[in-house]
Amino acid sequence: MESKIRARLEEIRTFLQNDGGDLEIVSIEGKNVNLKLVGACGCCPHAMVTLKSGIERDLREQIDPEIVVNRVTE
Repeated sequence: MESKIRARLEEIRTFLQNDGGDLEIVSIEGKNVNLKLVGACGCCPHAMVTLKSGIERDLREQIDPEIVVNRVTE
């Protein structure tokens, strides 16, 4: 499952990069995905919306409905 998550996150990164941001994978532990948003996404007031309504929703729809995405800020 980790390889599927990583592959999908690589696809999602292009959308973030188009807006001047990006993501870093901090860790993937089972169905828990810990991400750090960087660039424009790191300081955006809508970062949690991006994580939960964007990235988490996409991973749940494409891979597994129990995936949880967490934001790492440091």
